Amino acid sequence: MEKFTFSFWKMLENQYLCNRNQLFEEMKYCKKHFFVAAMALMMVSCSTPYRMTGIERSRILIDNRYDRQPDAAAQAFIAPYQHTVDSMMKPVVGKVAKYMAANRPESPLSNLLADILVWGGKEFNEKPDLAVYNMGGIRAALAEGDVTWGNIIDMAPFENKICFLTLSGKKLLELFGQMASRGGEGVSHGVELTISERKLLSARLHGKEIDPQANYRVATLDYLAQGNDGLTVFKEGANVVSPQEERNNVRFVIMEFFKEANSEGRVVDAKVEGRVVVK
Repeated sequence: MEKFTFSFWKMLENQYLCNRNQLFEEMKYCKKHFFVAAMALMMVSCSTPYRMTGIERSRILIDNRYDRQPDAAAQAFIAPYQHTVDSMMKPVVGKVAKYMAANRPESPLSNLLADILVWGGKEFNEKPDLAVYNMGGIRAALAEGDVTWGNIIDMAPFENKICFLTLSGKKLLELFGQMASRGGEGVSHGVELTISERKLLSARLHGKEIDPQANYRVATLDYLAQGNDGLTVFKEGANVVSPQEERNNVRFVIMEFFKEANSEGRVVDAKVEGRVVVK
């Protein structure tokens, strides 16, 4: 049983099932019955003279060791989905010039994704002054070379939608302060933040100081616009445009960006350029 469980979850880690709802239902079913079994065991144990004297736990590393001798039952379970999954996840949508990962205070991948949010504004007749993409929402790196649809899902697995809102310059500075307290978040080209000891020292946008009385249009994720990840100032945004259709999911915006670049023969690249500097 243990061998099957480890092999099964490892294979799920490396593959995507075409029907995610079905997968989630299977997971709920398993969790439900594990819970019932655990409760039954506890009830039985309560009627015995035995007493719990302590609890120990350990971490089990799930890695490629379980691929050396694949579990036949797990493989049989996955097989019906394999062809469909590969046909959906393996197509190449673009290329990147180098390995890209997300790191605070600034990184090539977080810069790229924030820039993509600005790019995505054209679909909504929006012209954002800047964009914010949270580091916590970036769940995988991109390897040099081909980028597949599956790579994009790995990188942006959540159901976050693109969102636009307006902040006054005063509130924008407060937002930058909150970002500084977190050590930095992904920001688009033109943003220049200097932080020290997780406090904001200075902020400029496209070479100019932030005007507290002006209004700034910001592109971000609806998750952040709701004030999550400690960026509570976003909740004070005005003129919010937050489309909730599935096609407005950030992963689709990212995919369209790569497809456009690919159709133009461009290899996508990004670099650290001093958007967030720690002193």
